Amino acid sequence: MFDIINNQLNIMWTSFVQLIPQMMIAFAILLITGLVASFAAKIADKIVGKTDIRPSLRNLIETLVKLGVWLTGIFVAAIVVFPGLTVGSLIAGLGIGAVAIGFAFQDIFENFLAGVLIMLREKMRIGDVIEAEGITGKVEHITLRETHVRKLSGELTVVPNSILFKNPVEIFTDETKRRHEVDAGVSYDTDLDEAAEVIRKAVESCSNVDTEKGIDVFAYEFGASSVNYKVRWWSGSKPRDGHESRDQVVRAIKRALDNAGIEIPFPYVTHTFKERVPLGKEPGEPNA
Repeated sequence: MFDIINNQLNIMWTSFVQLIPQMMIAFAILLITGLVASFAAKIADKIVGKTDIRPSLRNLIETLVKLGVWLTGIFVAAIVVFPGLTVGSLIAGLGIGAVAIGFAFQDIFENFLAGVLIMLREKMRIGDVIEAEGITGKVEHITLRETHVRKLSGELTVVPNSILFKNPVEIFTDETKRRHEVDAGVSYDTDLDEAAEVIRKAVESCSNVDTEKGIDVFAYEFGASSVNYKVRWWSGSKPRDGHESRDQVVRAIKRALDNAGIEIPFPYVTHTFKERVPLGKEPGEPNA
């Protein structure tokens, strides 16, 4: 029994010693592969940098170039160490292994694929302000696995790409302009046509409002103490643009209605007091 084990160990050691030259060559091939991958990525970056391609797509191209060089280098190194291997058998083995690894790391590969598709599609660029699954912020970086979204309050949220790919994503800055709105109410004794004209001119006077896209002033509701207008206008698509234009519009409407003598009412409360009648007396009968 001991002799059998000893013979097997000697055979394994002899085989390992015989493989040392091939392993050294394979190690050298992998070192060269690393250098070639880095050089190829720089060349790809220079070539792509001369075009108007999106930054996220540039990152994808650089990653695919590196991945292609590394796969080629690993194939060559494996064939050097194991001469009996062929490209076909190696690819077939990798295919079976990829299926097993895919089941084990399903979430990782799902995010990877989603990252590739997100980088390929035209929408949602770096710098866009988005909202998805309750997360609102500015896209700072897109990798093959995750997207970095900086919230408007400053915190950084790392979002798995599969969430952004499988769920609806609202892109606020897809266009340079978007529509904003605010409600304004006037008292019931107001001439509604006059009030609408006053509000329209007030909005037109705001510097942050794009008057070429039109301004809407719709009387849309009978409120508890006022007739309410829906005022809509176009301004910058960034959140700060919306806040600044809304501030201008509200101030301008308030000022214009005050100058026109038009009341902006608030809810009225009327208190009614009933006279307390002592027991045994009729209402209106004087007290003794």
